[in-house]
Amino acid sequence: MANNINPNEGKGKITPQQRQKLKHFVKELENFKGRHTELVTVYVPQGYDLNGVINQLQQEQGTATNIKSKSTRDNVIAALEKMVQHLKLVGRTPPYGLVSFAGNVAEREGSQDYRVWSIEPPSPINIRMYRCDKEFILEPLKEMASDRTTYGLVVMDKRDAIIAILKGKTIIPLVKEDSMVPGKMKAGGQSSVRFAQNRELAAKAFYKKIGDMMKDQFLNMGDELKGIIIGGPGPTKYEFAEGAFITNEVKKKIIGIKDLSYTEEFGLQELVEKSDDLLAEEEINEEKKIMQRFFDTLGKQPGKASYGKDEVMQHIKFGAVDILLLSESLDDETIDEFTLEAEKMGGTVYLISVETREGVQLREIGKIAAILRYEMNKE
Repeated sequence: MANNINPNEGKGKITPQQRQKLKHFVKELENFKGRHTELVTVYVPQGYDLNGVINQLQQEQGTATNIKSKSTRDNVIAALEKMVQHLKLVGRTPPYGLVSFAGNVAEREGSQDYRVWSIEPPSPINIRMYRCDKEFILEPLKEMASDRTTYGLVVMDKRDAIIAILKGKTIIPLVKEDSMVPGKMKAGGQSSVRFAQNRELAAKAFYKKIGDMMKDQFLNMGDELKGIIIGGPGPTKYEFAEGAFITNEVKKKIIGIKDLSYTEEFGLQELVEKSDDLLAEEEINEEKKIMQRFFDTLGKQPGKASYGKDEVMQHIKFGAVDILLLSESLDDETIDEFTLEAEKMGGTVYLISVETREGVQLREIGKIAAILRYEMNKE
């Protein structure tokens, strides 16, 4: 009882507050498990007629009468009815689409607790889905709620190269280039020395072309691009990365080089799989950098640093907060409240984990801190 049509990545910038609310919503629904395939998930893409979805669900109610198990049959039909009535109240598809869930979530078998949840996603969705399963289908929302940091990927050897970006968990190929480097078998009549020289010249020309492609693709991304990872079989990737083929502005973004067994699209997948350590470290380093900036400010310009719930909120309302630091150990309500107030005043919000020493320090000084736009007198 499933129909998935062309799931694509949503577009649009999601604020920290929206991301936090989405994470909270997903966390709530993760707790519910059906005893059989009786929990209903519906994804309605932006621009899709909600009446078409309602008609499909009503047809599915008829199909569900064929389910052999009486309890499962009753639960599916009731969940679908709950969903249909809810969608009729919604009336029309919101601008970015709609995601709804319904089912019997009673803890005791044989009991009834039919509920329906609905959320308007903060970023457009292009997923059309209806599914009955033992759990709600939450992966697209989890992906939307994740930090969609962008990394550059380059996979190469002497035969070809492919350049892509990693956005969230999605690999997006950008450009591909085949080389003109001759194979190791030399052409007849050429001396081995001359053949080696020609092969070396062709390789350098190929490396230069890849370097130019990286410049074209990555340089205009600015701060959105958090780093570049290069991979490939053999020593070619090192010759390329360590040579003078990549402009300095791009070279500064290289965070690692990985040995691979494959090239092309398979190589991109392998590169991402082998780069988990780098990506996790980069995310932690980003947190450590912003927290270190706060502690440096606190030490050198204490009037431009603030911490503690009441003091920081007062500075937010004065419009003095430039960067707000919130510990992920805070409750959702407090995170939402501070994020909303800070964004009203044009502040930037960072959610800080407790996986680093700096994150633990933030938790110990009250879980809330800020770097101010200008010095404030301490009372």
